[in-house]
Amino acid sequence: GVFLYNHLQQKVRNAEALAQKYKQQQEALSAQLQVVYEHRSRLERSLQKERGEHKKTKEDFLVYKLEAQEALNKEKQDSMNRYGALSSQHKILKNQHDDVKKQLLDLQLQHNSLKLEHRKSLESHSQKLAQLQQEKDSEVTNLQDTVFKLREESKLLRKAHQEVHSQLLSAQAQMEEFRQLKEALQKMPGLR
Repeated sequence: GVFLYNHLQQKVRNAEALAQKYKQQQEALSAQLQVVYEHRSRLERSLQKERGEHKKTKEDFLVYKLEAQEALNKEKQDSMNRYGALSSQHKILKNQHDDVKKQLLDLQLQHNSLKLEHRKSLESHSQKLAQLQQEKDSEVTNLQDTVFKLREESKLLRKAHQEVHSQLLSAQAQMEEFRQLKEALQKMPGLR
């Protein structure tokens, strides 16, 4: 009986030590999981910030595009008005002196210069629009890469959480078995 009692006492001590070890492992895993959750939270905040910046950039681009289109339309209308004025003046000056013809020639040269400036302005706007489109496409690609990485990391976090939960359930089951064994030992009359 003494031998059996000592043997059972040794098993109980071993079981308690094992339970303490599992408890420490659980606490360590919980701490690691907390660090992973905090890292994920920081990444999500960073992603939200990136999305906000992307939205602002997109809105700024749309505003710039609208302003550029309005400026272009205004400049085009001004050029058309100037062209109409020059045409009217050309018809009026057609029957006047050679000096007036020279003045008309100067006006035509000025008109050509304005057309050249207008064409250069159009080319400049087109280049700026193309550059903004390229920057937007690059930013969209970077955001898509970020979302993909976050999804992969979320999968790993779910897997780690499931493993910790399984280990915790196993440790709780073993603790319950050791508790029942201890209660059974305490109820035995010869060992009381």
